Amino acid sequence: MICGEDEVECSDKDEPDVDGDVSSDCPTIRVPLTSLKSHQGVVIAADWLVGGKQVVTASWDRTANLYDVETAELVHSLTGHDQELTHCCTHPTQRLVVTSSRDTTFRLWDFRDPSIHSVNVFQGHTDTVTSAVFTVGDNVVSGSDDRTVKVWDLKNMRSPIATIRTDSAINRINVCVGQKIIALPHDNRQVRLFDMSGVRLARLPRSSRQGHRRMVCCSAWSEDHPTCNLFTCGFDRQAIGWNINIPALLQEK
Repeated sequence: MICGEDEVECSDKDEPDVDGDVSSDCPTIRVPLTSLKSHQGVVIAADWLVGGKQVVTASWDRTANLYDVETAELVHSLTGHDQELTHCCTHPTQRLVVTSSRDTTFRLWDFRDPSIHSVNVFQGHTDTVTSAVFTVGDNVVSGSDDRTVKVWDLKNMRSPIATIRTDSAINRINVCVGQKIIALPHDNRQVRLFDMSGVRLARLPRSSRQGHRRMVCCSAWSEDHPTCNLFTCGFDRQAIGWNINIPALLQEK
């Protein structure tokens, strides 16, 4: 599947049977290694803090929690959002956490100094912030139900350095670390790719035989995979792997 400026040409494959049963040969894990209990509502997201010893979770109870994984103890409860959280993300190399919420804000939590835990509130959207993610370096990318994606510089968060305006609400975005390409999953079944400056690079297929048939809820890059380097998930109960020809995209740009 090679992405072009408009539709992407893909191999024509039979549509998967989304109503089929999972193979009985698939192993099932029934006992968790640990259980993290403190939230009073749905837990909507989780991410590892750098180092792999702590995890942060986001919940509809309007809080994010930081846990010690080995002891399962609650280390910090991050409070302040006025409505349900939608997402949380940790920085790949620093002890930073960003949380998103239906209250139209996202918050940056700083745990780099063990004695001081600071928080900054950013009001860059007019509707639910569906996700905010770090990129390698000093950028945060936020997406919203207000149909915009905004790129921010951590050194100066007063205003975005780029704004992407679309025709549909945006769900859980993901950024290709190596090439800094943003994958935007939409309510209208579209998946679009943009660069960090806001230039559209491609639109993935959306038809009866390829692409999603219902809302696309999230995207995830897998840059080291030789075949599928982008995955998208939808309300059609499908997770689709795509082979994105990134060098061709950047050359067409």
